[in-house]
Amino acid sequence: MPDHDMRDLTAEDNFVFDPDQDPEEKRAVRQNYRSLTRKIEEHHGNPTDFTAEELLNQVQQADKLFSKVRGPQEATLDSHLLLMASNMGAQKARAMKSGSGVFDIDDFVSKLITYMGGRKPVEDAAPENSDEEDAADGDATLDWDRIGRKALAKSRRVPVTGFMLGPLSIEQKKRGPIKRAKLEMNKDEMKKPQELREEDIARSENETTKNVATIKKILDQAGTTNLFKFVVNPNDFAQSVENIFYLSFLIRDGMVALDIDEKGEPNIYTCEQPSDKDYADGLKKQQMVLEFDMATWKRAIEVFDIRKSLIPQRPAARTKLGDKWYG
Repeated sequence: MPDHDMRDLTAEDNFVFDPDQDPEEKRAVRQNYRSLTRKIEEHHGNPTDFTAEELLNQVQQADKLFSKVRGPQEATLDSHLLLMASNMGAQKARAMKSGSGVFDIDDFVSKLITYMGGRKPVEDAAPENSDEEDAADGDATLDWDRIGRKALAKSRRVPVTGFMLGPLSIEQKKRGPIKRAKLEMNKDEMKKPQELREEDIARSENETTKNVATIKKILDQAGTTNLFKFVVNPNDFAQSVENIFYLSFLIRDGMVALDIDEKGEPNIYTCEQPSDKDYADGLKKQQMVLEFDMATWKRAIEVFDIRKSLIPQRPAARTKLGDKWYG
């Protein structure tokens, strides 16, 4: 039975996945596979040093090892070994020569010309001391029909007209210079970028400082007030966020106090700013993060029934650049 048939039967009968295979047996199988692979790799660059018998012996040893394979990793090593062995066999086949039977193209062409009558055989050649010279040796007409009849006897294929593979002469094309037309733009349509000078930019006063002072003045007049009733603008969510931002500066500097009353509502009121002596006596600053999104804004308007903002609506900020205003 051929080797590949034996291997197929072995694979069908013995290759069963077994995750509980003995670790020592599994380790031995991997080691043997790597040893066989290493022997083939050593002769990969020079296959002539590795005989066909040695290569066959490697494959036969791999066949015996395959009967112990029970996992995918060992099967991968086996396939890698067979791939290397097949590549080695292909290399040896390409490098194989049959001694004196090697095909010689020059000898074949010479005999072909002689057979078609282009050159006399050696035994029929004129003696060296003869005054006759075969001047037509190189210019004799070849009898292609003779070789054609020989070829027809070996083939049933109908002779057809053939073509040469490629042109008779090749003319190399010279690449000429490519002239590209320049893109000329209409100078009348070209516009120069606007130049801005320092005096063209209208400097607005510090809006933050101005708004912080305004909010403190309003709180002084209002007295103790609910935080949300003071900062929430029922008509503008963005300005409600700005009001909280400006109020945070007053609380940070100790000019406004935040307190929780008996009902759990946050109240704010103006107070005297602490001095350095107060901090030296043990007064500590406290920080708080207030989460205020649109849902909270709508909920505050509904719960505290806010109809009008205590802080007046501010116009949108605008900046002048050159002769244009941006907002």
